[in-house]
Amino acid sequence: MRHRRPNRVFGSVHDEFWRRCEERALWMQQCAECQLVQWPPVEVECEGCASTALAWIQLSGRGQVMSWCTFERSYYDQLPVPWDTIVVELEEGPVFVSNPFGFAVSDAAVGMPVRVTFIECGDDGGDYLLPVFEQG
Repeated sequence: MRHRRPNRVFGSVHDEFWRRCEERALWMQQCAECQLVQWPPVEVECEGCASTALAWIQLSGRGQVMSWCTFERSYYDQLPVPWDTIVVELEEGPVFVSNPFGFAVSDAAVGMPVRVTFIECGDDGGDYLLPVFEQG
């Protein structure tokens, strides 16, 4: 079942991220100079050292829960409330805001290991795979 979501951000680096998600893999940019893994993706230069030597790398998809919340106010018509979100610190360093999959935020704990999985979604731009996180 495809989940209806608010519209994604499009553009060169964002399009690359969504293309990689279609492979059911989590990819982000990494700086060749300082090794910083960047999220969200950037067009021009590393946020850590200003190098332009950025390349896409595949991440492990593993991380740990840092925080969570439940939205009880409607911000998007496509997302009925209550709406659970989690903040995940990926093994490679970036912090990623996503949704729990297969568990409720009431079961979340700081440091709980999670791994990426992908769910079928759609927006005005078409169908796509969205990275979300399950226990593991």
